[in-house]
Amino acid sequence: MRTYAKRKAAAVFLSALLCLAALFLASACAESASEETKTEQAYIVSIQEAEGGGYTVVYSDGSTSSLAVESGEDGKDGKDGEDGEDLTIEAIWQAYIAETGEDLTLAEFIGQYLNLTEDRSASVAQSLRSCVSVYTEFVETQSIGSGGFFPGGGMGGMGGISELVQGAGSGVIYKMDDDSVYIVTNYHVVYDGSADEDKNGGSKIARAIYCYLYGSEATPVATGYDEDGYYQYEYGEQAIACEYIGGSLEADIAVLRAEKEAVFAVNDGVRAVTLANGYHVGESVYAIGNAEGEGITATEGIVSVDSEYISLDVDDDGTEESYRSLRFDATIYHGNSGGGLFNAQGELIGITNAGVEGYEAICYAIPVSVARGTADNILYHYGDEDEETNGVYKVTLGVTVAGENARYVLEEDGYGKIEEQISVQSVTEGSLAETLGIAAQDVLTAFIVNGREYALSRTFDIGDLILTLRPEDTLQISYERGGEAEVTAEYTLTADLFAAA
Repeated sequence: MRTYAKRKAAAVFLSALLCLAALFLASACAESASEETKTEQAYIVSIQEAEGGGYTVVYSDGSTSSLAVESGEDGKDGKDGEDGEDLTIEAIWQAYIAETGEDLTLAEFIGQYLNLTEDRSASVAQSLRSCVSVYTEFVETQSIGSGGFFPGGGMGGMGGISELVQGAGSGVIYKMDDDSVYIVTNYHVVYDGSADEDKNGGSKIARAIYCYLYGSEATPVATGYDEDGYYQYEYGEQAIACEYIGGSLEADIAVLRAEKEAVFAVNDGVRAVTLANGYHVGESVYAIGNAEGEGITATEGIVSVDSEYISLDVDDDGTEESYRSLRFDATIYHGNSGGGLFNAQGELIGITNAGVEGYEAICYAIPVSVARGTADNILYHYGDEDEETNGVYKVTLGVTVAGENARYVLEEDGYGKIEEQISVQSVTEGSLAETLGIAAQDVLTAFIVNGREYALSRTFDIGDLILTLRPEDTLQISYERGGEAEVTAEYTLTADLFAAA
């Protein structure tokens, strides 16, 4: 986990609620709120035992209903003394549809009308099959006045003494093909700004990278010195050698490759992560990573903030850059960097990369849209048979935008989100935006890529979509001008429009 400004970097339903819902639908005597006070969009927030008996049903719009339950002759609650113990969720759903005429799928009904408590152990178990710990080696040179030999270091000249530095981080198995397993981690896990390029393989990327699968982990052990006088580590038979195939300092994402044969020799039950379509504030999450370099652990929490910008000095050059992140409160530690942040269904919603020193409940992850867009971009250029392209390549739109009139809205599925108006402040002369006909004061509403429309509700949606663009894609932009809806002509993107990020 990276430090910055003193920061360090299914379901089991609630039985009481179901029981009450069963009683309600088993002809229990109920006094419903009027249609004037309970709208079609309202859904059940809670059912609470009321003073004097019965229950109070609280809806999302603030209205309430009173629920009284009759007792049968044998003392059991419910009609004719039946307690409804055999009633299923499907039966409740069907009874609700029959009574209200609403068109809801079973999943929508559960999401809107039943509060759930979840045993996430099964989801965690599935996610662990996609998680790895990562260990890296770098050569650093420390400036001193004279040369000599330093235990664990190399021979020094007049400029300084070199030594081998080992780092630890985390990763997730992102994709697999017939020959390769691709692992996503943080760029700062495999990059060391203090590395001596001349002695570190010609770059500041780790000269050696190894990973372990969960359940087959080991601790690297220093076994002596190599021929250059550096510490030599023994990683063990279950260590898997990885190669760096591309990364983005701008996104703090890197992609590693391992031989599939080597991975499956350790465990052929591994799987690539399932990516979530998004996430919501308040959603339950768990973080999995190589905490303190001591092996993979899992911690739980919720999403605290859906999107904000934090400052990180990823490349250790003393300059902090701004990174879009989601905030969560599952505790993470040094070594968690590059690990997965998962939702309760075991889907990946982010890549953990930072936390605030001394505040364990303030932690950050790269949102899944950024991680996915960056990783896919890297993999595309890795496999494009052009050795000159490496890393992330993007089109520059040439437009400056601002988010205006932001507001929080509650959607029909019961989740909320922030929406804003994306107003064009300026357009660069000769840019792609100008070619498409976009002008200052326009309001951007959607991108249309290869005929598919992607709505824009936040300014950062533009950057996320740009990561997904490729040469030969067609692009149109929907916008409003003077209150009228407009759409640009279709434009085919050419390779010369893409530049390394």
